[in-house]
Amino acid sequence: MAPSMAERDAVIAGFLARHGWDAAERRPLAGDASFRRYDRLSRGSDRAVLMDAPPPHEDVRPFVRIAELLSGFGYSAPGILAEDPDAGLLLLEDLGDDTYTRVLARGSHAGGDEDALYALAVDLLIDLHRRPAAETVPAGLPPYDEDKLLTEVLLLTDWYMPAVLGRPTPPETRQRYIDAWRRAFGPVLASAATLVMRDYHVDNLIWRPDRDGIRACGLLDFQDAVAGHAAYDLMSLLEDARRDIRPALADAMTARYLAAFPGLDEAAFRRDFAILAAGRHAKVIGIFTRLCRRDAKPDYLVHISRLWHLLERALAHPALAPVAEWMAAELPPETRVVPAAATNEKD
Repeated sequence: MAPSMAERDAVIAGFLARHGWDAAERRPLAGDASFRRYDRLSRGSDRAVLMDAPPPHEDVRPFVRIAELLSGFGYSAPGILAEDPDAGLLLLEDLGDDTYTRVLARGSHAGGDEDALYALAVDLLIDLHRRPAAETVPAGLPPYDEDKLLTEVLLLTDWYMPAVLGRPTPPETRQRYIDAWRRAFGPVLASAATLVMRDYHVDNLIWRPDRDGIRACGLLDFQDAVAGHAAYDLMSLLEDARRDIRPALADAMTARYLAAFPGLDEAAFRRDFAILAAGRHAKVIGIFTRLCRRDAKPDYLVHISRLWHLLERALAHPALAPVAEWMAAELPPETRVVPAAATNEKD
């Protein structure tokens, strides 16, 4: 049985007291699509962030592990100030409020130089991917294997399709979908692995102009990191579910990345980029639908049209022909709509 809100508050109060933050002012920060909550703590001139990630839904250990790995590379991941993994509580270094999203919204006159910010984020990936796998893939890091990739793309058939078609997806239709993706994922699964942060986009990057070089790019939300294809995080950055990106900028940033790896097979990289993009967009369409219909969080539906545009563009690559054919038959263009904001679905 999950603890009550009062019981959870008492656990948090005890944690803060043990680490000298019990008298701190607490102010909620923007949450995300998970069970995690964040508070900014102020104690005189000191600042920290409280991550409240209640078990069993959340586990802070992967965050701590990856934060320490990234910090060891010299990147600006939040420092861990205190932790109680069993309680799902962390005190983190406060990297500030200047997410790329906010800085870009202020415009270039206020530091939001889009090209420069994206170049910085790409340069961090270049630095990461130049490191040997022995450094970037620690023992026990989960692989981005076929089972995980298929579980993600099935969010489309299991949540989005019932929402827009008004019926459960037939088992045989679902199996054909799985078979199509198995054929498409082959090249990706055969590639060498590196650390993949998985949600590498402007909402999770912090602008820190007080730091030099790639340390000016602060990192958030990497607790779901896996060992996977190097194209994934670049794709996540340049095919953002929540933000339109100029094609010229995306092309320039892809070229910047490729120029750093002259021995890379560019055609194979672009193929794998498209495969991973299609999988991610199918996944996120399903996640945003589930957030609406199961969790009563309809705000994410505003991004569905953008996601379908991105998914359709990725599906144009020949390597995705099996998935494109399935989509044309089972989810033709007239069905690619924003789901109704019903909230009575069951998990």
